[in-house]
Amino acid sequence: MRTWPNDVVAFGGDYNPEQWPRSVWAEDIALMQRAGVTFVTLGVFSWSWIETKDGVYEFEWLDTIMDQLAAAGIAVDLATATAAPPVWLTAEHPEMLPVDHDGHVLWQGSRQAWCPSSILFRDKAVALATQMAKRYHDHPALALWHVSNEYGCHNVPCYCDRCAVAFRNWLQARYHDLEALNQAWGTAFWSQRYSDWEHVLPPRRTPTFSNPTHVLDYRRFQSDQLLAQHDAELQALREHSPGVPVTTNFMTMTGFRHLDYHQWASHVDVVSTDHYVVDALSDPLAEQSFSAAVTRGVAGGEPWLLMEHSTSAVNWQPVNPAKVPGQLLHDSLTHVAHGADTVGYFQWRQSRAGSEKYHSALVPHAGPETKRFAEVSQLGEILSRASELVGSRVESRVALLWDYQAQWAASGPAMPSEAVDYPATSIAVHRALRRRHVSADVVHPSADLSGYDVIVVPTLYLVTDEHAAAVAAAAERGAQVVVTYFSGIVDEDDHVRLGGYPGAFRDLVGVRAQEFYPLRVDETVALDDGTVGTIWSEDLTATDAEVLTSYADGPLAGGAALTRVSRGDGAAWYVSTELSDEGWDRLLGSVIDAAGVQPVGSATGDVELVRRRQADSSWLFALNHGTEAATVATAGHDLVSDEPVDGSLRLEPQGVAIVRESATVEKE
Repeated sequence: MRTWPNDVVAFGGDYNPEQWPRSVWAEDIALMQRAGVTFVTLGVFSWSWIETKDGVYEFEWLDTIMDQLAAAGIAVDLATATAAPPVWLTAEHPEMLPVDHDGHVLWQGSRQAWCPSSILFRDKAVALATQMAKRYHDHPALALWHVSNEYGCHNVPCYCDRCAVAFRNWLQARYHDLEALNQAWGTAFWSQRYSDWEHVLPPRRTPTFSNPTHVLDYRRFQSDQLLAQHDAELQALREHSPGVPVTTNFMTMTGFRHLDYHQWASHVDVVSTDHYVVDALSDPLAEQSFSAAVTRGVAGGEPWLLMEHSTSAVNWQPVNPAKVPGQLLHDSLTHVAHGADTVGYFQWRQSRAGSEKYHSALVPHAGPETKRFAEVSQLGEILSRASELVGSRVESRVALLWDYQAQWAASGPAMPSEAVDYPATSIAVHRALRRRHVSADVVHPSADLSGYDVIVVPTLYLVTDEHAAAVAAAAERGAQVVVTYFSGIVDEDDHVRLGGYPGAFRDLVGVRAQEFYPLRVDETVALDDGTVGTIWSEDLTATDAEVLTSYADGPLAGGAALTRVSRGDGAAWYVSTELSDEGWDRLLGSVIDAAGVQPVGSATGDVELVRRRQADSSWLFALNHGTEAATVATAGHDLVSDEPVDGSLRLEPQGVAIVRESATVEKE
């Protein structure tokens, strides 16, 4: 079987030669070789250039650039070109266009102008994928197939009549009969009971709040519909290009919330993702590290592909700042630290026209004789040296549970507080562990938890009985389990678990909350250990747990805030408010001490330490996220500077190091 280049950390990005005269192509390839580029993603938005009319294919230009890339030794991740349907297709078949929440058609003029339930679009996409697979299966440049691009980025949810029919079919497969649907959706409320399948519609605009389980199921359905579209193209590739691995680029950055990537992961040969730093976040670097860990979890701990990120500014934020010197390298190696064996960008050459003309690229508008291209070339050199770590894995004794469906449910209509944002607590916990130089995996609740000594369950609002039991079993066998507020509240149908909060985890953590006391915007609550809570509080009674910290003011003064109880050989901790950074540091310090978890290493300042390991070799990644120089205790050879390290390494702000450690390091 052909494999993705597995002897190097693959380096490159999206290449769109159709945007440029052919006279530029030779220069592009020469510059790729100069920068150390080893792969390009080709054809992502090329449908109208390949199929110029219905059934009329023009491959000559693609043949030419594929041949040139093969001659240069540059591997191709070849896209099926179906991410943006051509104008001729939507003009002839406007019925395939998506429809928004208010019934407005989303017209041609950008990308992803197709409905997830459109069989016509699926047939046309499969026909193109089939032509591509037949033509290029044996091409020497082909190393990977790339199905479509960023599924669901712009065309979900769709609320059209096609989706209404498909949704009913999906519901019938899930519930079998209307009585089961009515029970699951709780339609006794507001006289919503259904007596005919034809009456069931997507959750379109209503006079007030939509039924939360209706909304949740529609999110599940839309994710499944797009997966079915993906799988239709996938099968064409499997049939006509057997043995060539297949991927599609996920978007595991926490702001993208449309698809359940834990379900999608088994449908690709290698997990790949796109990540972009969001400047508006309070701590973009914390989100970046966390999202990389999410991707590693989706990949089951295996190495994965960073298919897209940016060399500098993007084009889609209100303000798009350029990256400061060193940030390009820092951002890229953050992902490599967390398991990426490929570093890709959007895109190779910065566009001179179109909506993304101000999106940065490896070759900027100013050309190759620039500081930015010099950074790109420096990264290419470093990744070439770092190729020795390809295939290595990050190992951790700490797990955070992460579930896209719990996120969908927690963001449903009519919740106790819109200030509860599902990723926020997970990122805060991950950041606190990072400050202590403790690595953490981010895994689905169905993952094997037996190898973890600490398991954090952050705002896991929706949880099944099976997954809740697995968490309790982990505590019994010796794990330290930390459950936070708004966890275990509902079952998979989004029905509240009665008897007191935190529902599914009530017996495990030994507490019972009678009522939520969410905090107002900018409101805080003091705790008696000197820290503060935000966002949330609860009227909490410790049934058999020890109270560690109490509320010191407000309507719950004197009541339990943080608790702990022994369970079997382990323990269960409960956190009923959103802790400050100081509060998380204090609590998690106690938890990892109780579990005997040791830090990856030692460093001053705001340095993230991550270790990748393979057989008897290990590589310590050190990433300085701070504004001050820092010192790392380590010895070996730094692959970034290509210099030996004898016990101590100095890292400037934004500085990074990959140290091939000179001594065998005990597994965490």
